[in-house]
Amino acid sequence: MKIQVERNPSPERLTALRITTWPTWSKEVSTFPWSYDSTETCYVLEGEVIVTPEGGEPVRIGKGDLVTFPVGMACTWDILRPIKKHYQFD
Repeated sequence: MKIQVERNPSPERLTALRITTWPTWSKEVSTFPWSYDSTETCYVLEGEVIVTPEGGEPVRIGKGDLVTFPVGMACTWDILRPIKKHYQFD
């Protein structure tokens, strides 16, 4: 299972996904375990986080990244700078 990161997607791509209609989520600097029971796509508005999948390599995610987390993935979030993102579950 792999985290997919699209760096700085085009405004057209974000418009096509209707990112601005998605809910937002914010979290302070912290570390916590997380698992996905459905696929999540998110667009990072601010902040920085390192997400480490169980048995996988850490992935650094930050402002301007469009990220897809696969269903069934368990990971640890290590938020380095307070994060805010739009998100949608499939």
